[in-house]
Amino acid sequence: MIIKRYIVKTMNEAMTRIRYELGKDAVIISQRKIRKPGIKGLFTSKLIEVTAAVENQIDDKEQNVVNSNILNNNNNKLSSMELSSIEAIKKVVQQENAIKDDSRQSQKQNSVVHKISNQVEEKNDNSSDNYSDKLMSEMIKMKTMIGKLSQERELSHSDKPYDNQKNDIEKILRENDVDSENIENIMMEIENNTNDVTYLEKLKIVLKDMIHVIKPKLQGRIVLVGPTGVGKTTTIAKLAGRLALVEGKKVGLITVDTYRIGAVEQLKTYADIMNLPFKVVYNMNDMDDAIETMSECEVVLIDTTGRSSKNRMQIAELRTFVEKADTKNIQLVLSATTKNKDLKYIIEGYQILNYNSIIVTKLDETSTYGSILNILETAKIPLSFVSTGQNVPDDIKELSVDSIINLILGEDTIC
Repeated sequence: MIIKRYIVKTMNEAMTRIRYELGKDAVIISQRKIRKPGIKGLFTSKLIEVTAAVENQIDDKEQNVVNSNILNNNNNKLSSMELSSIEAIKKVVQQENAIKDDSRQSQKQNSVVHKISNQVEEKNDNSSDNYSDKLMSEMIKMKTMIGKLSQERELSHSDKPYDNQKNDIEKILRENDVDSENIENIMMEIENNTNDVTYLEKLKIVLKDMIHVIKPKLQGRIVLVGPTGVGKTTTIAKLAGRLALVEGKKVGLITVDTYRIGAVEQLKTYADIMNLPFKVVYNMNDMDDAIETMSECEVVLIDTTGRSSKNRMQIAELRTFVEKADTKNIQLVLSATTKNKDLKYIIEGYQILNYNSIIVTKLDETSTYGSILNILETAKIPLSFVSTGQNVPDDIKELSVDSIINLILGEDTIC
């Protein structure tokens, strides 16, 4: 007898493989749903484990010889065919025992082994002419019994995988620094999703609804605002390099950041390297003059002073410069390394500047990316760019929603 086990996605696939490998006379002994091993197995669709068997096919001449030998043997001894069949049946049932989750299931399936073994041993007193047919009948009965036990096991543990998936999802989100309030909202949305899909698929559906990205329009005047140290000046240089060196556009640079030591020299150095017009603005009149001198530029990038979101007077002063630029293309620059609580204060404090998109920087300086979700969910503003390093102009990218989800869930990394 030949016994084989198949791991398949559908019963149609199993039937095709069984017919091809074992022939049309093969019998399915058992089938049950299983998961892939490991944590990821909880987030993927179940597979089907199918066990099938078929008698060894021998020609009539060989069969007569076998039958003659069986009749001549002592009736108290089992033929080699019987022994192999018994061992095969025991092996199938024992493998079923190995996957049980409680002693009750073990006792039930052990009783199956004893019952079948006793039934086969009773064949010693019968003639072996009808042995094959009777053995097949016993195997079919065994299949039915094992199937019932498998169904009982699935029903008795149906809630366990669900709870495990829920706990694993929460753990993944926490480990990737997703805010606790966002985790609570995400789990609630997952619970409300009644689609017949895995927990991971439900999670990704929820995240797709929460994350929004836009194709940034890099034309006209573009103002970058944000707190000190998030990388506004370097981001301006990256955008300038992309526009001027890669896309061949005429770009001008303006800086309002005259408070930070070295800020003007830093941006001027980039302007000199790329041969771009550059202006420094100290007051409102300087802003008008700087914009006028760059009227022929297709894109004018404006760097601003980093201000504390807690200082309303400084934010109000910054607002006057932004309004003087006379543009709706205002991008808030935030660092992925900033604490979640501080991000909320910054986003709220800069709202009076009416920014319409967000740039997240320093993804290369963190190992978790849940802050991207926290930023977008708090601001309710789409993402335009992310910064992934210090190289100008290479380390600035546009990410798709799927790419962001993979980062948030720890399935991908920047470096």
